[in-house]
Amino acid sequence: MARRVVVALLGPVAWTPPGIDPAAWRAALAEDVVDLLATLQEVETAIAAVPADRALAESVTWPGMAVYEVPAATGIAVLTALAGAGYDEAAVVAADAPDLPGLTVGKLLRPLTTRPVALAPVEGSDTGLLGVASRLPVPAWLPEVDLDAAHPAEVRRAAPRPGDVAVTAAWRRMRGPADLAALDPAVEGWETTRALLSARP
Repeated sequence: MARRVVVALLGPVAWTPPGIDPAAWRAALAEDVVDLLATLQEVETAIAAVPADRALAESVTWPGMAVYEVPAATGIAVLTALAGAGYDEAAVVAADAPDLPGLTVGKLLRPLTTRPVALAPVEGSDTGLLGVASRLPVPAWLPEVDLDAAHPAEVRRAAPRPGDVAVTAAWRRMRGPADLAALDPAVEGWETTRALLSARP
């Protein structure tokens, strides 16, 4: 059976709701994503961060969850580190999607049984990705994947065949007021983000 891992990547957060401290917002988003990953079955979970974000990673990690320091907050940097750790398949997801469903993460991994790479777009946006998944070692043709700026079409153009890259279910990231408005209070999860929003003056 393939050894699989899902990693929350602590990248920069470009937008913060009015009245909330940006560092507290970033930490709340990351904690909720990590909490979701910790509940997933049949995969290992981890956090990836640049050295400057090591303290944040340690503050949201679960016992026994690995923290990988990477030279850049990009998909390729994380996937390369994971290949060296002995994994066969890996998914990297942005740590600013607090209400991310576990099913969406599963859909990102599923195509790897038949294709080398899978991408999850950002819902309602033409730029950026929710996540990237790959068989390991990383295919030599896979370009640098910046979760904040990449587009599935760019990655497909780099592949030997467009069908080598699966595009899976999209989900929102907290990148603006519309994303915040889409959070559903009736849905379980995202407790830390919910508490922070409730405490706003």
